[in-house]
Amino acid sequence: MTRLFALPLAVMALVACQPLGEVGRAPAFSPPETTTEHAALYRMPLPDRVESQRSTDQASLWSAGQRSLLGDRRASRQGDILTVVIEINDSAEISNNTTNGRSGSSNMAVPQFFGIPQLVDRHLPGGLAVGAGIETNSNSTFTGSGSVRRNEKLTLRVASTVVERLPNGVMRIEGQQEVRVNHELRQLLVTGFVRAEDISRQNEITYDKIAGARISYGGRGIISNVQQPRYGAQIADIIAPF
Repeated sequence: MTRLFALPLAVMALVACQPLGEVGRAPAFSPPETTTEHAALYRMPLPDRVESQRSTDQASLWSAGQRSLLGDRRASRQGDILTVVIEINDSAEISNNTTNGRSGSSNMAVPQFFGIPQLVDRHLPGGLAVGAGIETNSNSTFTGSGSVRRNEKLTLRVASTVVERLPNGVMRIEGQQEVRVNHELRQLLVTGFVRAEDISRQNEITYDKIAGARISYGGRGIISNVQQPRYGAQIADIIAPF
């Protein structure tokens, strides 16, 4: 019996000790060495093809290289950095009303059927008769209504890194940003797929041009912990049958 309670108590103690480690201290930043951006910046991709260059090619002002005066400086390779502009100002209001009603009645009598009803009536107790037939009535009414009102506004800019270039030219980007103010850490995560032609000359791209965009803006710290219910309350809400 002791072993049955030892494991749940150990798990609860382990979960409860995690916030206690940050008591009196600001939340720590996520290590950048474990991110995909860090791996993309430090791992140089293989070129699609090798082209011979002369020693004087980079000295010309009119060359098309990325580092030249008139070259295209937009992100196009793994490890390049571009700016993602997030300006979300969405509002939606939906209202639905549904009313449905139905009524019906039926009456069926079998007074004569080869004398069978009369034969059966002799053996029925209480004066019951088959000839009276069957009479049913039904009535159903349904009324439903629902409404949705949503208003979202978010304006952010975050530098993202090209972590992979697919064979069709589409690039997968990831961006992470952490800002710590006092004991609260705000995190911004952006990931998705972009086309090179959608990147502006300022090396920027808006969020609505990112396919499969995943944007997360949240945080952790003292304020975030207070806004969340306790672990016991969350578990009780899950397992409570009523």
